Amino acid sequence: MLLNKNIPWSYIVGKIRLEIAAVSIYAISFGIFHKLLNLHHIMLPLSVPAIVGTVISLLLAFRSNQAYDRWWEARIIWGAIVNDSRTLIRQIKTFMNDPEYSVTADDFVRRFAKRQIMWCYSLGNSLRKKDPMLHARDLLCADEQRFVAAHGHIPNALLSLHGKDIQVAMERGWLNPFQQVELDRTLTRLCDAMGKCERIKNTVFPTTYGLYINFALYLFIILLPFGLTEYLGIVVVPLIILISASFLFIEKMAIHLQDPFENKPTDTPMTTIAATIERNIREMMEDFNEPKHDRLAAKVSDEEFYVL
Repeated sequence: MLLNKNIPWSYIVGKIRLEIAAVSIYAISFGIFHKLLNLHHIMLPLSVPAIVGTVISLLLAFRSNQAYDRWWEARIIWGAIVNDSRTLIRQIKTFMNDPEYSVTADDFVRRFAKRQIMWCYSLGNSLRKKDPMLHARDLLCADEQRFVAAHGHIPNALLSLHGKDIQVAMERGWLNPFQQVELDRTLTRLCDAMGKCERIKNTVFPTTYGLYINFALYLFIILLPFGLTEYLGIVVVPLIILISASFLFIEKMAIHLQDPFENKPTDTPMTTIAATIERNIREMMEDFNEPKHDRLAAKVSDEEFYVL
């Protein structure tokens, strides 16, 4: 999840600590042997590592853009889920035509609203490979829990229950066919959003592209001191470490952004979004009691994650 606050340097350095340790050992060893063995005659034109560095910059720029596009698409999808969840509850609440306004109809709408809240949490947890039934005891009745537990795809089972309830409402005369069509369209958009999230989740970023970048990056790091030592002498050691750290950090940032549903610090903030949807739906249902899992979601999102 992303938070707009200062990032500790320990967190930033920790992401590339192993790579920086390896580069530091190489740079220090190069400086020591170059000084002790008087290897000043072994050098390269600065243009050689400069050309390799330019190629790496283009590759990293392309990878960063592609990774951000995946992350931003995921965020757009969850923004649509927010809108469609509000629309669905507004529709089911205003479309219901019950002249006697029976307790059964009121319970029907409230059960439908809680199930939509459950769907949002369930989808986020399933994308992160966590327990999709985490909040089922608070949001689903016993029959619904048994129904969805028998399915391998919990969010899809919850949408099936939505569809069954809409059919029941039509049979009881609470909805007319035109209202049923509108509700079904909203459910279809939610199903489409779920499928788009799964497409991003299951589409792996090409590993060969990462291998090419790593090869070019480490070749650049190896060649860099031979091009700088003629001009900078021993100062080349910290300079190599700083230049390498900047390239390594950009690559690490792209790696984290390209997988927005992997329960990493750069995740799409699905838990926080689901908690927002829950608050909105409860307000629409005039239920202002804040559930404990809503407070827990807010606590987790505020304390555990940083922006890369």
